[in-house]
Amino acid sequence: MPRRERNKFVKRGEIIEILIEDYAFGGKGIGRIRNEHGEFVVFVPNTLPGQLVKARVTKSQKKYAECKLVDVLKASEDEIPSNYQEVPGAPYIQLPIEKQHEYKYTSTMSLFKKIGKIENIEDYFDEFVSSPNVFHYRNKMEYSFSAIGYDREQKTDVDEFTLGFKRRGVWWMGENLDKDSGLFDAEFENSLKRIRTYCEETGLAPWHGPKKEGFFRYFVVRKSYKTNELLCNLVTTSKDLPKFSMPNFVSLLQELFGDRLAGLLHTINDETGDRTIATSGSIDLVYGKDKIVEELLGLNFEISMKSFFQTNPKSAEKLYSKVIDYALENKDAIDNTIVMDLFCGTGTIGQILASRSENAKIVGVDIVASAIEDAKKNAKRNNIEGVEFYAADVGKFLLEQPQFKNKIKTIILDPARAGIAPKTLKKIINLNADRMVYVSCNPATQARDTEQLQEAGYTIKKISLVDQFPHTAHIETVVLFEK
Repeated sequence: MPRRERNKFVKRGEIIEILIEDYAFGGKGIGRIRNEHGEFVVFVPNTLPGQLVKARVTKSQKKYAECKLVDVLKASEDEIPSNYQEVPGAPYIQLPIEKQHEYKYTSTMSLFKKIGKIENIEDYFDEFVSSPNVFHYRNKMEYSFSAIGYDREQKTDVDEFTLGFKRRGVWWMGENLDKDSGLFDAEFENSLKRIRTYCEETGLAPWHGPKKEGFFRYFVVRKSYKTNELLCNLVTTSKDLPKFSMPNFVSLLQELFGDRLAGLLHTINDETGDRTIATSGSIDLVYGKDKIVEELLGLNFEISMKSFFQTNPKSAEKLYSKVIDYALENKDAIDNTIVMDLFCGTGTIGQILASRSENAKIVGVDIVASAIEDAKKNAKRNNIEGVEFYAADVGKFLLEQPQFKNKIKTIILDPARAGIAPKTLKKIINLNADRMVYVSCNPATQARDTEQLQEAGYTIKKISLVDQFPHTAHIETVVLFEK
């Protein structure tokens, strides 16, 4: 058997320095190595054209390599200084928002050309919808405790009590958040240092990833833009719990946030896996209430710590408005008909559509039972009639409900990042709807599904991009397909 040809450019595990020359979808910077063997492409996520970076090779193929960013050695000329603390969740915060939009638009259009096989995709472009809040737009944040920190000056790990974010690309190392990151609530993040000091002074240990031991694990916060309230969740192990005073911790939070503190929950997570909510373990209300209310386009939604809810509610209003505009483009196709809202989550889109169209009947389907429970409660709270929600796998639901075939004129699709399974998409196509409004948080899988929809006789009529996550590579797309 011939020996596999050794890569002449880089090998796995190697640390390289490379200049980023281009940008690919999903925030992958592209660098190139040129030598006597030819040209070799290197992908480094969370980097920008013009940056000189240090990266670790994670995958080495014959023609390309994939890397993890270790450090930015030289900034791009496009970058501008930021007053916020640098965090892994905002790799492009130093890039002007207009430039971010330019990269997102170009790379998304290129995806639809390559994967969706639509050469003239720009002809269908409708609008780039920017986030109303470019900074402090998030309504949820998870901060990690760690017994291993990072010394930026020495560029090495140190034993210290940290509360902040995981260092980029390193699961076992934390970095303290000492001030506002520009993503979440400024008052809260500027107070996180006080919370860290208080926890450290209890003498109880933060979580040590490699040893899988410690007391403090996470501090999770949700914020309502409607009421400005904060709902907090302290995640610890059960070991040493008698040594920790929960009433004193509540007093600290009241002192820091006053009436803004809506409630504090306490989660016990003794599992060694790296997740905030354990599959076993408990979650108890320690103080106040366990839910806050958020408003979207005039409707109220109750959010618990576990609820799925749009992370950028102000931008979500713009996203949903675009979906409703596309769905209502032909209002006759909505009135007195059944509209399918598939992968509906907590049913937000369906409820907004029902509130705009008196005679439509909305059928929402999602596999997550707790999301469907929330959808039913929210519809009741908002006095919305004409909506029915089912907790079921979309593919199985359509198989077991053949009565909907040829009865649906409009379908709304909002699947998870993986897109729609080909077999499920075939069942959706078999409903024979006139139009589909497809919302996606991952245009790569949407572009893939576009090919199957085109083969079934659907064509793109419009596409809009919605920036839900400024300073990241994420972009959402809304596409209107018609037969």
